[in-house]
Amino acid sequence: MAYRLFEGKEHASIYQQYRFTPPSGLKDIIIQYLDKKKGQPHMLAVDLGCGTGQHTRLLAPHFKEVVGIDISECQLEEARSVPGFTNITYREGTAEELPFEDGTVDLLTAASAAHWFNQSRFLIEANRVLKPGGCMALLGFTDWYIKLNYKDCGDKLNCIYHEVKELLKPYTSSAVAASESKLEDLYSAIPFTDKERIESFLNKSMISVRKLVGFISSWSMYNSYKSKDPQGAEDMLANIQKRFLDDMGVTSADTEIEREWEYYCILASKPL
Repeated sequence: MAYRLFEGKEHASIYQQYRFTPPSGLKDIIIQYLDKKKGQPHMLAVDLGCGTGQHTRLLAPHFKEVVGIDISECQLEEARSVPGFTNITYREGTAEELPFEDGTVDLLTAASAAHWFNQSRFLIEANRVLKPGGCMALLGFTDWYIKLNYKDCGDKLNCIYHEVKELLKPYTSSAVAASESKLEDLYSAIPFTDKERIESFLNKSMISVRKLVGFISSWSMYNSYKSKDPQGAEDMLANIQKRFLDDMGVTSADTEIEREWEYYCILASKPL
């Protein structure tokens, strides 16, 4: 992987607490695609940039073995601490140098991670390790789409959220911009002719104000800002939380709001 931004123990703990698990409905689409292109049995799935394992664990019921790979040992320690998934192993490594023999992987996935990869090196490795008919599924979310709803103050909450995005814009990397573009360049570079895009998979869920602010604290651009101005970053989070609560007319940060999110996914299948 070309970036090393999420390796610290504190950041790994924040990821485990506040990062969202991708929607299971999108996972079902990925498995159906693999069923169609390669067919059963599904032996090995590899989740790249797995972080603390939220997406990795979704794959476990569908494969004999699932391997999560991440550059951060601290992230992997958090992932290993979650019990109950005996067919998952976690390994330190990168998407550009995979520890698998040629033609042995059924499914390669990356959830909100592929924008950090070295594109050309990753695609060479993906082509090498995938079985004939094996698939890639690269998914993420577009953060500019978010809609927050609570009684009649949803517009105010959305304005606050987007103000934060604008404030942190100077700290936003080109890789994050690539994710917001739904990995257009990476999709074009995939050498397989059998590929398709899911442009918009909407997902609604409830989230507390506390967890929403915690999610902001997990952003790479927030942590870039925090490295330059630690107190300013902490003050910003406290101010965001206060503004949310004030506009909602509540005092508890555990008050839940509705969050509507837009995911996307790139699907591709290696020729038989």
